[in-house]
Amino acid sequence: MVNFIEAQKPMLSRLMKMAGLRPIEVELEPAGTTMHIWAPKHHVGKKGTTISPLDDPATAAAAAAKNNSTKKSKKRRSQESRPNVVLIHGFAAEGNVTWQFNFGVLVSRYNLYIPDLMFFGKSSTASADRSPDFQAACVAAALARLGVARCDVVGFSYGGMVAFKLAEARPEMVRSLCVSGSVVAMTDAVNREAMERLGAGSSAELLMPETLKGLKALLSISMFRKMWFPDRFYKDYLKVMFTNRKERMELLQGLLTSTMDAKIPAFQQKIMLLWGEEDRIFDIKLAKKMKEQLGDNCFLYGIPKAGHLLHVERPCAYNRQLQRWLAYVNSTAAAGDQASSGESLKPQL
Repeated sequence: MVNFIEAQKPMLSRLMKMAGLRPIEVELEPAGTTMHIWAPKHHVGKKGTTISPLDDPATAAAAAAKNNSTKKSKKRRSQESRPNVVLIHGFAAEGNVTWQFNFGVLVSRYNLYIPDLMFFGKSSTASADRSPDFQAACVAAALARLGVARCDVVGFSYGGMVAFKLAEARPEMVRSLCVSGSVVAMTDAVNREAMERLGAGSSAELLMPETLKGLKALLSISMFRKMWFPDRFYKDYLKVMFTNRKERMELLQGLLTSTMDAKIPAFQQKIMLLWGEEDRIFDIKLAKKMKEQLGDNCFLYGIPKAGHLLHVERPCAYNRQLQRWLAYVNSTAAAGDQASSGESLKPQL
């Protein structure tokens, strides 16, 4: 019997390829770590390209363009000069599934990179490290292999935590952050409060359901609107989206940080907290508290009638604000002299 969720993936892949993205396998150090990432097609010469640690990205790119005409070469150079945007997915699905309603509005203006984190999609590692710091290091290494020196990072939920770690560790690479439904660090206190409020025994019980009832409960608290799906949908989703259960359980354990040890880093980047006002997992009160802790370079925008899955539930509203944010950080970068003279540019949200 056909799995409807699995059957959707080839169509989604075709749409992404039509938009100018290509899947790339990037082999990282240490050996045994491979990150699958959707990237602009100017990085590859053919389908299924793998970039190994010995490959030179510039050489590979030059080879792909070897037979191009002058007109095509100019177009390619123009594409490469676009700002780079990285979309980092959450815990329930890999990159292309998570961002299927969002990549289309960005791909004509930006070079999009959509990685699968370790143990999601086709990304895998032999490393025993399950921390978000390791995930961030893998993303940074993959981007570096693709020649990305500077980028704006968008993170959702678990991907937001990875995005914060990436920005902290690599300020020279990450120019700005846009984070939804996430925290800087999952402390014992934050985790305990969330689980008690949601009536869940643990984050693993909530985020890694094994039954239809558990999956229905997860979707119910993740969305503002109550949506009905046939049981067949839930069964198919359970079979496809919750693979690598042992490793993902370990990832959840790797998230937890002692409340006593947790500190808010002094981020150099501008940060947008783009939130669903009805988010029940990480409510907007938590987002307001984070904004205060992160300081003047942090902005908060709430989307009404949207829950934790705001980019899926209200994609048009989410896309509109994300586009405005990216336009703002690009205009701020272009007006560096204006910023250094003391003038304050505010995002037009």
